[in-house]
Amino acid sequence: MKNLGIYIHIPFCKRKCEYCDFISFANKEDKIKEYVDALKKEIDDFEINKKEYQVNTIYFGGGTPSYIDCKYIVRVLESIRNAFNVTKDAEITIEVNPGTVTKEKLETYFSIGINRLSIGLQSTENNLLKLIGRIHSYSDFLDTYILARDIGYKNINVDLMIGLPTQTIEDIEKDLEKITSLNPEHISVYSLIIEEGTSIEKKIKNKELYLPSEEIERKMYWKVKNILEEKGYRHYEISNFAKEGKESKHNLACWNQEEYLGFGLAAHSYFNNERYSNVETLEEYLDNDKNVRIIHEIQNKESKMKEYMLLALRKIDGVSISEFKNRFVDNPIYLYREQLNKLVKKDLIEIDIDNIRLTNKGIDFANIVWEEFV
Repeated sequence: MKNLGIYIHIPFCKRKCEYCDFISFANKEDKIKEYVDALKKEIDDFEINKKEYQVNTIYFGGGTPSYIDCKYIVRVLESIRNAFNVTKDAEITIEVNPGTVTKEKLETYFSIGINRLSIGLQSTENNLLKLIGRIHSYSDFLDTYILARDIGYKNINVDLMIGLPTQTIEDIEKDLEKITSLNPEHISVYSLIIEEGTSIEKKIKNKELYLPSEEIERKMYWKVKNILEEKGYRHYEISNFAKEGKESKHNLACWNQEEYLGFGLAAHSYFNNERYSNVETLEEYLDNDKNVRIIHEIQNKESKMKEYMLLALRKIDGVSISEFKNRFVDNPIYLYREQLNKLVKKDLIEIDIDNIRLTNKGIDFANIVWEEFV
């Protein structure tokens, strides 16, 4: 039986963050019920052989899933369990933001089998939180975290960001000291990416805000890596650190090129060698009579092998040569000898008998490595 992941997109927020370019909306509370009805219909209408597939990961992302009434999360999860064969030990994650989650919501999530929380903190410095448009304080985060532990959650991720305007390496050190003292199972650390059309991009263009230099941002990254590894977190993917055995199963499945289905507005799927997504406008998605699927790629063996290389090189363990051979028969060292030789000469990757992986320099310039397999 094949494993299958499910992603559920909840596109509603209390307020858009300054840096956000995700498909999400504030001030559309009147559309939540209608959206959930459309989402449930999409799930109910999906045809799948339950004897062939078992769902072992479910991920509620957004937007801010914890912003909507918890009864809607209950209904969506019920639809998934009715439509699919969900394993008893499935990893079920929901993203929550301080300032939108309550004791009732956390207790409800726990009671229906949601066993992993991903808490969007971003920084422990209140001035930085305000600067990037977050609706919460560090104190709000602490309240949420402690409440979650009291309820019984044993698998919690905390999101942090580096490269924020005015942020310093000392700020990063304070973030890590405070967060690791709480001992979460997983910590994700992302560099701020300035997306076109966002509020923060306009402020930077108008010189109202200034970003740390690229050199400082890289020093922040290595400070994060060194401190978290010293604290017992395994660096298993470019932006992700976990206690032993607490890696994100859902994300690892995606990076291992396993199949997943995305339900909801703009959600992406990888199924039957097809990569496709749903429409990006709320009006189109709510019109159930329309075909919401947009095909992006139908993979052949060559494109699948290249993608496998690209995704595997996101992981610190890199490409397993034996696993590649098992999947595709071909030897990746021979198949991609030109690309690999070029990257080895630039000291971006290293190759041994078992794996092809990024070097320390390669971690800093991962985009250059990935481009070789696009």
